[in-house]
Amino acid sequence: MSPEQFSGAVLAWYDQFGRHDLPWQQGINPYRVWVSEIMLQQTQVSTVLNYFDRFMEALPTVQALAEAPEDEVLHLWTGLGYYTRARNLQKAAKIVVAEHGGEFPRDLEQLEALPGIGRSTAGAIASISMGLRAPILDGNVKRVLARFTAQAGYPGEPAVARALWATAERFTPHERANHYTQAMMDLGATLCTRSKPTCLLCPVQQGCRAHLLGQEARFPEPKPRKAIPQRRTLMPLLANEEGAILLYRRPSSGLWGGLWSLPQLDELAEVDDLVEQHALVQVGAQPMPGLTHTFSHFQLAIEPWLVRVRATDAHMADADWLWYNLATPPRLGLAAPVKKLLRHAADALNGEPQ
Repeated sequence: MSPEQFSGAVLAWYDQFGRHDLPWQQGINPYRVWVSEIMLQQTQVSTVLNYFDRFMEALPTVQALAEAPEDEVLHLWTGLGYYTRARNLQKAAKIVVAEHGGEFPRDLEQLEALPGIGRSTAGAIASISMGLRAPILDGNVKRVLARFTAQAGYPGEPAVARALWATAERFTPHERANHYTQAMMDLGATLCTRSKPTCLLCPVQQGCRAHLLGQEARFPEPKPRKAIPQRRTLMPLLANEEGAILLYRRPSSGLWGGLWSLPQLDELAEVDDLVEQHALVQVGAQPMPGLTHTFSHFQLAIEPWLVRVRATDAHMADADWLWYNLATPPRLGLAAPVKKLLRHAADALNGEPQ
């Protein structure tokens, strides 16, 4: 297949079978496309749908995002994970407003210079919302092109990535680049899936080398496996007489950066120091069901304890600590496991089974 035949077949398929009713495909503009692309990084469409609508309702413009409190942005992102995406989203919004007059630059290099926007995301914004000819290479497109060309090697390796980018550049048409970009993402999401691809319905199956070889499952080659490190932490949920839980804001960088979290300790004995630090008196402690949270590079085994306390001093001097009211929770950014533990704590305080 020539590049023209490839793109023509993909576009013809898209016109008839592609997805045309996704929320970010309505009222298309750079802001909506950008937010959707960031949300879709390492997250499935089905998960993003509700988050996108809620985010757009609260922060409908890049100006609104730039001016929003960080806690509001992180609250709207809670549950999506990879919170650096949310922090970079707001950093980039502030730059767009301050340096580009609130308009996204129509230049790939300037787009890619914004925090959190890589080459593929810049291409998606430029092609889908601006109609510019710009290739993309997200996970779905990598899979389609790696199979079509039977590209050997793991796509995360620099040489393999360069080869796939060259293919993406060669196949991207000069006309209807916006539809082609969406079509390639749809093709990977609906037909050329990770397992059991629907090759019989694929518009480019006749030229697909992996299909001709009968080795669709071989491509793209997976990342070499490494053992996932295991870590452990103890998380005390200090509950005061009003049933509020003590939280603290994590540093802006690093794990769960900028989110409100529970203290992390090595041993239960350290709870005494924490209680004393906040001028509290421990009334009792009980273990809660543990849980394991998997990050991209390690697993964290969490041992939670519900520690009932009473205050000897109502003053909370440190702005990085607060009492989280379980009955009327404030709008804060919370890590997913912390949010789950707070629900368990509410059940335990109300005498319900966890």
